[in-house]
Amino acid sequence: MEYARPWKLVTLALGIALLIAGSFYYQAPDWDVPISLIMAILAYLTAPWSLRVILERRWRQWPAMLFATWFTVDGCYWIYWHFKNPIALELMREANFPASLALYGLCGAIWLYRGSLKELRAEIAARLRGEER
Repeated sequence: MEYARPWKLVTLALGIALLIAGSFYYQAPDWDVPISLIMAILAYLTAPWSLRVILERRWRQWPAMLFATWFTVDGCYWIYWHFKNPIALELMREANFPASLALYGLCGAIWLYRGSLKELRAEIAARLRGEER
């Protein structure tokens, strides 16, 4: 299963660690540990699929992809801050969306590959030698 690949779990853990460190360092009114965990885990579960839907032009899945993207980037953020601190939501929502969408796309690109790091290295080496797989 793709979600259990060690390299993906390690990169998820590193990303979460950076988000948590950033929440303490920057002390933005809308950046805390719970929302960092919520958004990171949702991105892990949905971003590669969303990007694959776009790249493979799965037109029938676009509504679900758009919803998954919106919910991960903005919907869960809105729900969390609506109940925790509506003032922070009002102040920061507009700034959060582009940053979160960019990170979502980056996560999708990082976790898009289906395979192990060993398989990825072999594919890259084969392509560099001009071989097709």
